[in-house]
Amino acid sequence: MATQISTRQSSTRQSSARQSSAAPRTASEKAGPRAWAALAVLMLPVLLVSVDNTVLSFALPQIALDLEPTSAQQLWIVDAYPLVLAGLLVTMGSLGDRFGRRRLLLIGATGFGLLSIAAAFAPSAELLIAARAGIGFFGAMLMPATLSLLRTIFRDREQRRLAIAVWASGFSAGMALGPIVGGFLLEHFAWGSVFLLAVPVLLPLLVLAPLLVPESRDPNPGRIDILSIVLSLGAMVPFVAAIKSLAVEGFAGPALPLAGVGLILAVLFARRQLRLESPLLDMSLFRRGGFSGAILVNLLSVIGLVGFLYFVAQHLQLVLGLSPMDAGIALLPGLAVMVVAGLGVVPLARRMAPRVLVPAALGLSVLGYLIVALTAGDGSLAMLTVAFMSLGAGIGMAETVSNELILWNAPPAKAGAASAVSETAYELGAVLGTAIMGGILTAYYRANLLLPPGLTQDAADASRETLAGAMASAEGLPEPIADGLRTAAAHAFDGGVVITSLIGALLIVIAAVIAATTLGGSRPTAPQEHLSNDARREAGTHTR
Repeated sequence: MATQISTRQSSTRQSSARQSSAAPRTASEKAGPRAWAALAVLMLPVLLVSVDNTVLSFALPQIALDLEPTSAQQLWIVDAYPLVLAGLLVTMGSLGDRFGRRRLLLIGATGFGLLSIAAAFAPSAELLIAARAGIGFFGAMLMPATLSLLRTIFRDREQRRLAIAVWASGFSAGMALGPIVGGFLLEHFAWGSVFLLAVPVLLPLLVLAPLLVPESRDPNPGRIDILSIVLSLGAMVPFVAAIKSLAVEGFAGPALPLAGVGLILAVLFARRQLRLESPLLDMSLFRRGGFSGAILVNLLSVIGLVGFLYFVAQHLQLVLGLSPMDAGIALLPGLAVMVVAGLGVVPLARRMAPRVLVPAALGLSVLGYLIVALTAGDGSLAMLTVAFMSLGAGIGMAETVSNELILWNAPPAKAGAASAVSETAYELGAVLGTAIMGGILTAYYRANLLLPPGLTQDAADASRETLAGAMASAEGLPEPIADGLRTAAAHAFDGGVVITSLIGALLIVIAAVIAATTLGGSRPTAPQEHLSNDARREAGTHTR
């Protein structure tokens, strides 16, 4: 009996010792003030890159007057940046895993800032295009590095979920702030100011990141495969170019051949990754439902957001007559709701399974699109504001959860490559949002525009081309004809908005179905051995 008691007491002491030793380890997982300061520093490039996605369109008219680019050059001024950026995201994410994510972030910030200065003072369209391509090259180093660094800075999952909520909210906020920032700068300064914006944002990053952000990398990265880099770039650039060509020229342009080339190279890239011992991108990640499902949710959500902004921005400015600055301000309530929802979903994510939470959130986005479809004839500012608030609430919550799942499902050593895939989905979503939603809206507008009699041929051609062309043509016409043209153009455009909104709602429903069938439960079910291996990798890759 005494032996049993002694054994029991010994067991109790050992259990207590294990618990006491476990407690400090658990506590040490919690990030301190330094980590949250590092998050604030990492938000600087996030805001900059997302603002840069939308701000340039407001500067194009002034650039066209100053540099006098051809129509092809004007298109390349816009497209050079996203084409290079999307093509290099996976490569840069993998290089960050190998050589250091903080190091790549600092190199990217330096190059981004210097080439932004060059773009601001470019004396010709050719040099501006070259500068934009260079900005895309260094911009591809920024976003994957910021997201992957969160994986190593915040080891506690609840803290990491909140940090990713801040990251996702900042990215969404930047996209919506672009029109406001662009409108303000262009009302007070020359067009180069939209590029010089990078300097005051990136200088604090270059000073503070070495002090606050820890370095991290894959301890066993393997060798770099140059052919994989070439195939990755060769697959993404033609594919993105095909989407843009489809939006501008339809199937009559080179969209199908470009898409075919991109698809062939993508297949070759995937096959090579499966054969390599140290692949540029670990294709096994896509076998995890939580990873691939979250990527698709991000892609479709961004398509929905960008597509909505595409037609709402035109309606606010061309139909309701708001200035670019006022139109941007009109979107602020929706922006605020998006940010608050992205942060507010964190406590819900602790209690609800992603397969339930994300579809429920996306239901709010579907409601936003349906509000637009049902009130398009009215098109009042109040209804559009409510619709954007509903859309933003759903997307803000869904993106926080999906981005956290992307990082959770990727081993810490491969966080850069996984983050790059997520960023590629964002970039493709932005391009597809304009191409799909804009293309459908434009096609409907042209097919259903009923021009009033009395127009000149030039005015009729310009009016059929775009809503902006119709409103500009109306300026020089007698008032009865001008009123008829404005009314006809607004009616055709609003009819297209109804169709586009229903398609946008359908895309969000598809995203909700994907989330419900792939994202799994609220807690990961990875085997304990996998988790301990990840923990060991994370500990081994975290250096000051």
